[in-house]
Amino acid sequence: MPTYARVAQVHEVPPGTGKVVVAAGVPIALFNVDGTFYALANVCLHRGGPIGEGTLDEWVVTCPWHGWEYDVRTGQNTTNPVARIKSYDVQVDGEDILVGT
Repeated sequence: MPTYARVAQVHEVPPGTGKVVVAAGVPIALFNVDGTFYALANVCLHRGGPIGEGTLDEWVVTCPWHGWEYDVRTGQNTTNPVARIKSYDVQVDGEDILVGT
């Protein structure tokens, strides 16, 4: 069973945006898609780019370094279904966003 860490408050990650947070010493890319939060490891599989600094278009985040795209709901690369970034469970408790580590 995962341990949950408070990483942000709801107002810190407006809909349509992402933010890099840290849970248990691990950098995590946190995204808000229409009020639902998703969390991925903050490392692109291509060259290690910071996914959390990428642009978000609905459920797809684009790595700012070389344009690789991932579905934030699953961590799956949009062109290579075998390539997948680790995803984390997210819970919202009032205004707090918690990520399972």
